[in-house]
Amino acid sequence: MSAVPAPRRRIPAPPRPRPGAPRSTLLPVVDETSAGGLVVRVEDRQAFTAVIARRNRGGRLEWCLPKGHLEGEETPEEAAVREIAEETGITGRVLRHLATIDYWFSGDDRRVHKVVHHYLLEATSGDLTTENDPDQEAEDVAWVSLTEVASRLAYPNERRVVATARDVLAGRA
Repeated sequence: MSAVPAPRRRIPAPPRPRPGAPRSTLLPVVDETSAGGLVVRVEDRQAFTAVIARRNRGGRLEWCLPKGHLEGEETPEEAAVREIAEETGITGRVLRHLATIDYWFSGDDRRVHKVVHHYLLEATSGDLTTENDPDQEAEDVAWVSLTEVASRLAYPNERRVVATARDVLAGRA
């Protein structure tokens, strides 16, 4: 397998005033970088990926791909392996970079520019569990068929990452 290409980094847009706020009132911008992705195992010629359920900001349970913030001098690849293991119990080996998702959201006191690097990993060991998640964000974890996982995921960007993984595994990308 060839080396994993370095993820691209976008330059964040300048801060903008909140809607309805005076022009002089700007929220500070915070850059956050996370990594995660699809850890895949093949059983009887069918691919499965581990997904987690966590609460969104509104308190609703949503299924998503495991991911989390880079720690210290960690590379995105190292963070993806660590975060997937923490949130799913499954240790994986990075096969390749799939996509980088870049989006913005606002809190009460800041605007966040979030960049998430997604990787395709081969499951090498472990059993499904959320017990090792230090943040206790993951409430449930499940193996889901790669052909069905997109319908379970809450976010369109993650469904596109799954489509890319399916193309890679089918030899189309």
